[in-house]
Amino acid sequence: MNEVLIDTNILVYAIDEDSEFYPKSQELLYNSDYGLFTTSKNLSEFLAVVTKGQVISLSIDEALAVSKDYDDILTIYPNETSFTIFRELLQKYKPTGLRVHDFEIISIGLAHRINQIATFNTGDFKGVAEINLITI
Repeated sequence: MNEVLIDTNILVYAIDEDSEFYPKSQELLYNSDYGLFTTSKNLSEFLAVVTKGQVISLSIDEALAVSKDYDDILTIYPNETSFTIFRELLQKYKPTGLRVHDFEIISIGLAHRINQIATFNTGDFKGVAEINLITI
């Protein structure tokens, strides 16, 4: 089975019925042949986005309840190996600002031998040779 890391935007769009990306997100998360993974970083980003109140406005309790719907997606965590990879990627690509977070996500995936990332924001990961983007 192909293992794929699910980016935050897919988790958000999967609950935003008004989004044009909602059907594709639902399809990937609930009718996919991929082995799905996300990182603890993606889950914290998800909680931040959906409680911010710009597109979706949930209380933290509602957001935590929604995140339980993602229990079939295995969550992976940073470890010593991911931090080493993170530093190496930062030195190689020299990202700045919010893009640093994307490299943390990449490094956690790579530390767990997952090099495919599904996202709608391909620009966040463009040009990173260590990963393959899955566009849906």
